Amino acid sequence: MKKLLPFLAFAAVAIASLVTAGFAYRTGEEAARFKFEASADDALGRLASRLDLDLSLLVTTQAFFEARFGNVSKPEFKSYFDSLDANDNFPGLRGVGFLSLVRKGAESALEERIAAEHGVARKIFPISGEVWRTPVTLFEPFDDNTRSAIGFDMYSEPVRREAIEAALASGMARASGRVILGENTGSTQPAPGIFVYSALRARTSGPGDADNRPVGLVYVAFRTAELFYSALSKPPILPVNVEVHDGPSSPDTLLFRSEAPPDTRFSDDFLVTRKLTVAGREWTLEFRPTSGFQRPSSRALPILLGLAGLMLAAAVAALARYQERTYEAKSRLHDATERSLAEKDLMLQEMKHRIKNSITRVLAMARQTAANSADLKEFSASFAARLQSMAASQDMLTRSRWQKVELGDLLRMELEQVFGKTMPEDALNGPKVLLNEQTTQALGLTFHELATNALKYGAVASSMSALAVSWSVERTASERRLLLRWQERGSKHQETTRRSGFGTKLIEMNITRELNGNISRDFTDTGLSIDIDVPLDREFERSSPEIAAGNERAGQ
Repeated sequence: MKKLLPFLAFAAVAIASLVTAGFAYRTGEEAARFKFEASADDALGRLASRLDLDLSLLVTTQAFFEARFGNVSKPEFKSYFDSLDANDNFPGLRGVGFLSLVRKGAESALEERIAAEHGVARKIFPISGEVWRTPVTLFEPFDDNTRSAIGFDMYSEPVRREAIEAALASGMARASGRVILGENTGSTQPAPGIFVYSALRARTSGPGDADNRPVGLVYVAFRTAELFYSALSKPPILPVNVEVHDGPSSPDTLLFRSEAPPDTRFSDDFLVTRKLTVAGREWTLEFRPTSGFQRPSSRALPILLGLAGLMLAAAVAALARYQERTYEAKSRLHDATERSLAEKDLMLQEMKHRIKNSITRVLAMARQTAANSADLKEFSASFAARLQSMAASQDMLTRSRWQKVELGDLLRMELEQVFGKTMPEDALNGPKVLLNEQTTQALGLTFHELATNALKYGAVASSMSALAVSWSVERTASERRLLLRWQERGSKHQETTRRSGFGTKLIEMNITRELNGNISRDFTDTGLSIDIDVPLDREFERSSPEIAAGNERAGQ
C-alpha cells in the first residue's frame, strides 16, 4: 500500500491539476466573451448613432417641404441641398429626392412638368400595371449620373413599393429592403443601398384649407457600404467583423459585411447577435472578433498551470489560490462590463433625448422662420444664423462636458459672432455666473436675437461703445435670480419693428416660458434699455419639445 502512495499522490495531484487547468481555460474563455460583447455593443452604439443622425435629414427635408406647402421648385431644392454640406455631414448619402403620387392614366401633366423643370422629355417609366405611380420629380445631387432617375416610377419595383405603402399607411418614415441603387435607371455607378420614405400630406397656405391627402413622398437614399464604414472607421478601431442583415440572417438578406475578416481561432461561442430597428424595419447584426481582438489572459496559462501541478505537489495550494484570483478577476471584469454597458446605454438614451429635443426645436424654428420670411434667401440667412447660435451654445456645453457654462463667456461669444468684432473690456460687466444646460441654450439664442436687432436698428454697427451689458445675482431665502440689463445708447430705435418681429417673440418665449422669468423694455429718445430677470439653479417643469411647441404657437 505504501508503494502505491507516490502513485496515488501523483494521480491525485495530476487529476487536481487537470481539473484546475480546465476550469482556468473556461474562465478565460468566458472573460474573453464578456470583453468582446462590450466591443460589439460599442460598435452597435456607433451604428445606431450614425443612423439616427442620418435619418434626421429626412425629418429636416420633410419640414422644408411643409414650410413651402409642398411647392418646391428645382432651384429651391438645389439651394436647400447645397446648404446641407452632405459630403461632410452625411457620409454614404446617395441623394435626397421627392416622389409625386398620381393615379395611373393621369401622368401627362406631371410629365410636362418634368420636361419643363429638368429638360428631360420622357414618359414615366417603366410601364406598370399598378393603380398608383410614384415617379421621381426632384433629386439632388442632380448630375449626368443621376439625371436618368428623373421620371422613374419607384412604385413599379416590389421592394421599394413595400416601403412606400408602409410609409403611406403609417404616416411615419419607413425603410426599404436591400436594393441596387441606379440599377433600374441605367446609372453608371450602381451600388447596394437602401431608401427611407416619409409621406408628405397636402397643405395650403389658406386658413382651414389643410387636408390629409398624401401628395407625394420625400426620401433619402444611402449607400450601405459607405454609411456603415463612416460609423465604424472612427478611432479607436474596434476589433469586430460586422454583418448587417435585413431581417433574419441569411446570404440573401446581407446588407453589409466589414472588410476585416473574422479570426478563425475564435469559436462560434464568440458570435454576438443584436437586433436594431431602423425606420420600422428590423435588422440583424452579427459581430465576430477579428485578429485585432486581444484576450484578457493568455490561452497558454491553463496548460502551464497543469504542468506545474504535475511537477510539484506543492503547486496544489498555489493553484487553488490562483483559481480564487481568477474567479475574482472574472467577477470584477463582469461587474466592470455590466457598469460599462449600463453607462453606454444611459449615454445612448441621453444622446437620443438630446437629438430629439434639438430636432424638435429646429423644426419649430424652421417653420416659424419660414412663415416670417419673404423669400428663400431671407429664410436661409435667418435660419442659418439661429442654427449657428444654437450650435455655439451646444459647443460650449460640450467643452464643459454638459456641466456649467459661464455667463460672461457665453455673452461675449454670441456678441462677437454677430458683430464680427472684439467686444471692449468695459462693455460687459458682472460677476462670474455659471449656467446650466437649459439656461445656456435659452440665453444663448436670446443674446443672438438681441445682438441681431441691435445691429439692424441701433448704433452698434458704427460704434461698439453704444452697447453696455451688466448683470448681478440677487439671493433670497428660496432661490437665486439673475438680473441682466442690456443698454443701447446713441440712436433712436424703431419700437414697432422691434416688438412685432419673430425674433422678439422668440426672446419672449425663451425668457418667460422656458426660463420662467421676466423681460421688460424701455424705449427712449436716447436709446433702449432691456431688463431680464430669470431664476438660477432650478429644474423647469416644461420640456424642450413643449417649449418648441410654445414657440411655434407664438409665431402663428
